[in-house]
Amino acid sequence: MCRRIAEGTRWSKCGHFQRHMVAAIMDCDSPKCERSLKHHKGCRDATCIKNFGPDIQRDVDTVNDDCFQCRAAAARTVPT
Repeated sequence: MCRRIAEGTRWSKCGHFQRHMVAAIMDCDSPKCERSLKHHKGCRDATCIKNFGPDIQRDVDTVNDDCFQCRAAAARTVPT
């Protein structure tokens, strides 16, 4: 299955990745993957893979904090 090479920010405290852009596509070279250049045009096989696999995450910068979603979730938590 083909995969996207994504560049983005790594939030070091929570470990989450925030994608900024897709820099490239890694072709899996499979004729059974609709995203591959090896997939035959006009193929009607319903078993062919239609989606990309998990992104390959390339960190372009690192922030020593929690991501926005983790900070918002922590703010919603009310101590009892």
